[in-house]
Parts: sequence; structure tokens; C-alpha cells
Amino acid sequence: MSTDVRVRFAPSPTGPLHIGGVRTALFNYLFAKKHNGTFILRIEDTDQNRYVEGAEDYIIEALNWCKIPYDEGPEKEGNCGPYRQSERKEMYRAYAEELIEKRAAYYAFDTTEELTQARTTAEADKKTFIYNHNNRLNFTNSLTLSADEVKERLDRGDAYTVRFKPELKTLNMYDEIRKGIEIDTSLLDDKVLFKSDGMPTYHLANVVDDHTMEISHVIRGEEWLPSMALHVLLYESFGWERPKFAHLPLILKPTGKGKLSKRDGDKMGFSVFPLEWKDPKSGELSTGFREDGFLPEAMVNILAFLGWNPGTEQEIFNLEELIAAFSLDKVNSSGAKYDPEKAKWFQQQWYVQQDDAVIGSAFAKALQEQNISYGSEDYVSMVAGMVKERAVFTEDLFELAGFFFTAPSSYDEKNAKKAWKEDTNEIMSQVVQIINDTEDDSAAGLSTAIKGWIAAQEMGFGKVMMPLRLALVGSLMGPDVFEIASMIGKTETVNRIETAMEKLG
Repeated sequence: MSTDVRVRFAPSPTGPLHIGGVRTALFNYLFAKKHNGTFILRIEDTDQNRYVEGAEDYIIEALNWCKIPYDEGPEKEGNCGPYRQSERKEMYRAYAEELIEKRAAYYAFDTTEELTQARTTAEADKKTFIYNHNNRLNFTNSLTLSADEVKERLDRGDAYTVRFKPELKTLNMYDEIRKGIEIDTSLLDDKVLFKSDGMPTYHLANVVDDHTMEISHVIRGEEWLPSMALHVLLYESFGWERPKFAHLPLILKPTGKGKLSKRDGDKMGFSVFPLEWKDPKSGELSTGFREDGFLPEAMVNILAFLGWNPGTEQEIFNLEELIAAFSLDKVNSSGAKYDPEKAKWFQQQWYVQQDDAVIGSAFAKALQEQNISYGSEDYVSMVAGMVKERAVFTEDLFELAGFFFTAPSSYDEKNAKKAWKEDTNEIMSQVVQIINDTEDDSAAGLSTAIKGWIAAQEMGFGKVMMPLRLALVGSLMGPDVFEIASMIGKTETVNRIETAMEKLG
């Protein structure tokens, strides 16, 4: 095996990519880049019955959106392709036959009916049916048939599977995250590795592909930990050097109980997929992080902290910083609870770091979609810059800054009772006069004129500032009221004040 670091992300194209899968891809990517290695995408599509149209494209688009693109894979051919298992199926038969020759595997001709009967009998005896060293000689296979009988069945085209024959021993393994693991191989079943239809099962294809692609580290989800013993035994049977294994912890529900699922997201109102997905059969639409408004930088930051911790107080990491800080010995073995509110916190931290022009462009597009006139993108960018500190997503800008583009159509009832008194109309009439008479319509100019008048009248600032803000905004929220007045202009400011006087006076 090469001494170079080569890792792979090997999803099955059976539907949308769960964020757990994205995290697996991310950790592989970070590890590869940390060690100047290669990140490979391999599509494990041996189970054609579960193949879903569009799933492979979805996987690739998701990785690209997260800015963790693969170095080798479909349409990025390296020296170890092809990278779809369905395009490699001719090679697996030879490896299955090699195991048979080494007496590490055997042909099994058992029919579905025979296996069903064996399973039924075991259940009647309140036992779990396992096809292994205890009963393999009771079945129709190349261990119980003569060589001539086996050849005759193969020549005749009888259906068969190739089953693995584990060596009986205590197997010592090492996981980079979970450390030493010991397994009694007598507890393992004789897994099916190959079927007569010419397709390998996951286990054979996975090990053969990892070896031929010179994978140095297998970094995958915890759900594959029970398969580690079989895979290590396969490496030993072939006489190959095994890669290093690392099994990542599960991503748990927000309650911490059980694996995070789409149902949890549906119930609690958050996405568990990176991108929106429309099921080609049912037409069901599932939301995605991207469509929810998350930035790819935020999503990567969120996923990095699901099971990994740098050991410092720093939480906000860009991709380059993650690469520098990442190591498998800082990955936890226990499950990582997904917190939707913490995810929004990461998003907000990244959102405020965006350039005003970038936020403004997205906001302008959203305004345009709602047929709201916004003047120029420069104006929208200025508005976005004033309120982005309190925004999490672009859609929040409507609530935080919609009044910069449209006059309030109603007024917060509670605030109106608090701000608009019997003498407010008279006060606002004088404010209108001051605004009309003030030549300097900048925020500073309007502030100086109105605050100077308030001081001269020995009036409480709240008697003027609260109703003025209510008239311009519709509530008592928003940035500096003189900034608002200056940006929407004298004419619009006066119109809004006079409208409020009419409706609230």
C-alpha cells in the first residue's frame, strides 16, 4: 500500500445525502488536506434495486456547495477508476473466486425456501438463525458437495452465492477513535460476498475497492463498526495490508436519544439535508440547509463540531483553519447531539462577516421576487449593513429593514398606545416643519435640528423620538431614526409622519 494518505467518501445513491453523510465527507476531506493527501468520491451503487435517479448528481452538488470537492471520482478520473461500483463489477468475480481457491469462501446453492425453513425452525426453538460454522455443513454448498457436483451446478447455471468462511480466532483490531477492539470471530456469520447475477455485496466490493484504490484510512460512520471485523478478515484472507480505520460517532436527535432522522427535522422544523430534495417517485419535497438560507461556511462549521473539538475556546473556523486544526484523536467516540439553535448561532456568526454588498445583492433579489421597489443595489447594501448584526438569514432582513423600502401599513398597537399621546399630533406637526426647513438632510443634519429644537422646548426626548420612530417604522425597533429619515428622504419621511398623524391622532 502507498504511504500517501488517500481517503474516500463512498455513499450509495439511494436518496438525498443526510448531514451525517456530509460530515463523513467533511472529516475525510479535512484529514486528506491536513496530510496533503487525496480525497476520493466513490459511488457504491451495487444495489440497483435501491438506486434513485438524480441521487448521484445531488451528492456531487452538495459536496461542491459545501466547498469540499473531491480530487478523484466520477468525471474526475484518476488512476484508480472507474469510481462507480456498477462500472467495476467485472473485477469482483475474480476476487470472489480467489477467496474460494484459498478456502476462505465457498459456493452456497441454498434456495430461498431452504433458508426460510431453517429460519422458521430456529425461531420455533426461540433461537436466532445464523448461517455460520455451527451449521454450514447442514446446507447445500461446496463444503458438502463434491467438486464434480459443484462444477455440474455451476455449468448448469444454478443460482448461487459466495459466502465468506471466517477463520475462527480472537481478532484484535484497532480503531483510530475507539482504540483497541477484540472480537471472537466464532460469533460472526458467513456473509454473502457475491451473487450469481454477477454483482458483489457491499462487503466484498468495499474491501476490494479500498485496496485497489490504495485507501490508507477508512473514515466512516459508526453504523459500519459491526462490519469492521469482517472487513479486516477479508484483508487478511487476501493477504493485503489493511488500512487504518476510524468510525465517527452518530449524530443524535436534539434530545440526545437516538440517531437524527428526517422525521426529527420535520417535527421540529429544521432540515437534515444539505440541499433541497424532491423525491422522484412520491414528489415529496424536503427542505435543505442551502434553501433555508444557511451559508456553506456555516454548515461546514456546524458539522465540524458534531463529534470533533479542537480543545480550545475557538468555535468559528474557516475551512483552512479546520484543516490545520483537525486530527482524528480529537474526534469523540460518543454520539454528537444536533442543536438547531446552535446551528443558527453558527449561521449568524458567518452572516455578519459577509460583505455588505454580498448581503445586499441577495436582499435585492429577494425584494425583486416580492415586487418591492428598492432603488439601487448600493442603497440595499447600505441598508443591509445597518441591520445585518441582528439577522441570521436573508429573509430576516424583511422584518429588520422592510421599512426602508415600504411605508408601514399598520402600527404596533402596544407601542402606539405608549408613544402617541393627545399632544403628539401637534408636536409632530412642528417636527414636519423643522424637517422641511432643514437644508442639511443628512442623518447628522436632521439630528442636530430636531434634537436642538427638543432641547430648546425643554421637552422629554421620548415625546418626540418614540412617535417619530413609530411613524417611520411602524414599531419602536430599528437603527438610528435619523439614519432612517435621511435614507428614505425628506419627502417620504414627511409623508409617513403625516400618515401616522392621520391614523393615530
